[in-house]
Amino acid sequence: MTERIVYKILTAAEHEHFVRMGSFAGSPVDVADGFIHLSAAAQVTATLDRHFGGQDGLMLVAVDLGLLDPSAVRWEPSRGGQLFPHLYAVLPIGAVVASGPISRNADGSVHLPL
Repeated sequence: MTERIVYKILTAAEHEHFVRMGSFAGSPVDVADGFIHLSAAAQVTATLDRHFGGQDGLMLVAVDLGLLDPSAVRWEPSRGGQLFPHLYAVLPIGAVVASGPISRNADGSVHLPL
């Protein structure tokens, strides 16, 4: 894949911990699966709707894959055969290029911070 900016949806508590610690080892689902689940821009809305429905206070973090070890990122098939970016390492705060609370555009899609 050629997308350089990908996204991670975090709870407010996860985001606060990430900022405080300077790195993110993953949500409980990430830890259980052995990698940090990320989404390409076109996948964020469906990921939010499928896995975070009804949750408030969510944050969206934009991650620059160019700031990560390339060997730690794999684009692997997941939902509907789509390739999703998976990070097989801890996510450093230095790879985050933008973040903000999740909000929706008029068409219902997620507003991306970058």
